[in-house]
Amino acid sequence: MRRILTVLAVFLSVVLIAGVIFSVVTTRKSFPDTSGEVTLSGIRGPVDIKRDDKGIPQVYADDPEDLFFAQGYAHAQDRFFEMDFRRHVTSGRLSELFGKSALDTDKFVRTLGWRRVAEQELANLDDETTRLLNSYARGVNAYIEGKSSSRLSLEYAVLSLTGPDYRPEPWEPADSLAWIKAMAWDLRSNMGDEITRTLSTAKLTPNQVDELYPPMPPFNKPIVGEGAVQNGKFSAAKPCPDGINCQQSTRTLSRAAVASLKSAGKAADKLPALLGTGEGIGSNSWVVDGDHSTTGQPILSNDPHLAPSMPGIWYEVGLHCRKRSAACPYNVAGFSFSGLPGVVVGHNNQIAWGVTTMYADVADLYLERVIGNTYEYDGKQMPLKTRKEKFKVKDGKTRTITVRSTRHGPIISDVDDDLEDVGKVADVPGTTGTYAVALRWTALTPEPTIKAVFALDTAQTWDEFRAAAKLFTVPSQNLVYADKAGNIGYQAPGKIPVRGKGDGRWPVPGWDPAYEWKGSIPFDELPTVLNPTEGFIVTANQQVIGDQYKPNLGKDTAAGYRSQRVRDLLARKPKASVADMTGLQLDQFSSNARQLVPLLLKIPLDESYYRQGQNQLRGWDYQQTADSGAAAYFNGVWRNLLKLTFHDELPEDQWPDGGERWFNVARTILKDPTNHWWDDVSTSNKIESRDEILTQAMRDARDELTMKQSRDPHNWAWGKFHKLTLVNSTLGDSGVGLINSLFNRGPYEVGGGGGLVDATAWDATEGYEVTAVPSMRMVVDLANLDKSRWIQLTGNSGHAFHRNYVDQTVLWLKGETMPWAFSRSAVDEATKNTLTLKPTGSG
Repeated sequence: MRRILTVLAVFLSVVLIAGVIFSVVTTRKSFPDTSGEVTLSGIRGPVDIKRDDKGIPQVYADDPEDLFFAQGYAHAQDRFFEMDFRRHVTSGRLSELFGKSALDTDKFVRTLGWRRVAEQELANLDDETTRLLNSYARGVNAYIEGKSSSRLSLEYAVLSLTGPDYRPEPWEPADSLAWIKAMAWDLRSNMGDEITRTLSTAKLTPNQVDELYPPMPPFNKPIVGEGAVQNGKFSAAKPCPDGINCQQSTRTLSRAAVASLKSAGKAADKLPALLGTGEGIGSNSWVVDGDHSTTGQPILSNDPHLAPSMPGIWYEVGLHCRKRSAACPYNVAGFSFSGLPGVVVGHNNQIAWGVTTMYADVADLYLERVIGNTYEYDGKQMPLKTRKEKFKVKDGKTRTITVRSTRHGPIISDVDDDLEDVGKVADVPGTTGTYAVALRWTALTPEPTIKAVFALDTAQTWDEFRAAAKLFTVPSQNLVYADKAGNIGYQAPGKIPVRGKGDGRWPVPGWDPAYEWKGSIPFDELPTVLNPTEGFIVTANQQVIGDQYKPNLGKDTAAGYRSQRVRDLLARKPKASVADMTGLQLDQFSSNARQLVPLLLKIPLDESYYRQGQNQLRGWDYQQTADSGAAAYFNGVWRNLLKLTFHDELPEDQWPDGGERWFNVARTILKDPTNHWWDDVSTSNKIESRDEILTQAMRDARDELTMKQSRDPHNWAWGKFHKLTLVNSTLGDSGVGLINSLFNRGPYEVGGGGGLVDATAWDATEGYEVTAVPSMRMVVDLANLDKSRWIQLTGNSGHAFHRNYVDQTVLWLKGETMPWAFSRSAVDEATKNTLTLKPTGSG
């Protein structure tokens, strides 16, 4: 028996060692070479890719085509699986990789036609832009050529276990352009709110729905304080006296189409959010001028709030012409997207820029009266446009659908297996047939947004920056500016429709020509400001400008709690340093707690057990740090308060997520103890008041923390509830624990919260887990660019177990940032590895 056990032990040891060796070899197989020389065709001269210890490449070349060739090469080295996955999403081909489980996503993307529009854009581009896109694609293909999929990424090795080895197709320029459509979709503003408003009318009156979308509080200021359109141009001087141009509401008509909109909403939900959607998706960006900085020059900061993922959404990079000239004008560094050439957010040798979501209303839902193969328009029956889309499904049959479109766009309510949900219009007198829902969206019209990326990267002055912003048509983003000449500025860009009728908040009747778009707001009429007298500019997704501005930019912006907190802190500090700006990005003050806690402390609680929870709020500074017991209790109260107040009256899929909009809703009803929302309509012969609901919310929160954390409040901590898990977007939810552990990281206990400057959002309908984060943080010092700071959520590498896979996360969790080398001397000092790309035949 001892011999048998000995032999068995030896055998198991050999198997274990072999397994470890196989795992190490498999995981390291895809790690790229980052030093030495590689001879390649497709470039004209030598290119150096210098990487620091974080794996961040700084690329040096003699001409733009070689520069972007090398960027494509570096992106493919570190992130090719991510790029390949994204292009399968944007072309509606995920089911080729993942089978029928991804087919619904593919149907929706093909219905929208992202790839088709990208190909149209490519055909319309100028020769220079096309050359740069082609160079980038050549660089990607130079790296992947001749490599098996398992040498490109561990994900491919895992996927090959369920089928034959997959060989990626060559990268194409249209793959890059289609990614812009994905960005625009996730940042498309209020289409979801249009659907939510209408679905809510199944149980609420239109006036009650309006109460759940209150305007921004008057004490929270917009981005641009003054100004209006005068003589065809925006002027930041005095506002026009005649106020806002109010539009007719179509909310009553929309109520008749609840079922149709359910189909449209289901279809939209099938598309995975590559950047994230819903509560918490937004950004902070602000800038101070030299009079308000310790350096005497502007300091600009930015932290976009997007869904957490593994790897993170951003890729840090520097792109440098060895000798900057008109022929080679690039000397830029910042944050890029793998799959897209150029730097999206960052700085060059003269200017810096940040971006935040503008929430411009660039999409409308049109209700269409469809009969057979026709739809009604202006009293006539018009033929539907149709096209066939075929899907190759892994381990399955080829599937085909028919995409139908009206003059307004694709019918998205078709993309649902249960077409019986399409609503009857019997509630609308004098009509026959059924409603379909068509989407009109600016991103479905070919636009040269990619040109804006290249133009921003090379802009040297405010005027050149604005010229670049004019090209930034889709998605519409707030652009914040600073330059080494001492200027700071703001520009609202984008192709924003002018509506003939309707204000964009509710679906509109597609058969009525009065609701057609009448073009777009001219760029010169969009809000802009240069060197405001207060010396700083703050954008955090709040309203762009006051109601004196007539053109309709959009109604569903953030309520302004984050932006006003930043404004207040900047106003208190006469001169801010780089360290001050990075510290401000970490502010965890809850404006919601400030408005709610004083009321909670006035509520008498009879039992000592419940008062122990309430007492956590006494003396609390409203900071939601990870170790704060008061923050844990308060957010428990907040979640239960939303449940007790709104769940009885709202449809389940419209329950409050608890974000910044709901801070504002609470503000409007807290001052009214007998407001109708406090009443629980499920109780008979009783009308609840505010204080009764607040009392029950505190009792429920105390019980929840006792069950989930501890009976002793001293052991409570917000971070025990509020955890961040970095999940791989493809295999991280495989359902197989071992596979998940290969790619996912976390959970990590974090502070912050939705609606806070440190915007780690959570969804009150699901729990307290983090759903959106500051995906990167940057602070640019225009006095000395080498003293700027940056960081992203994970790391530059997309290869699991690579040392740069998650090396920035530890710093990010601590609220730290990294030095941002930019000058050639600083880059050389930070360089750990250099890979030189040489043209074929160079010796």
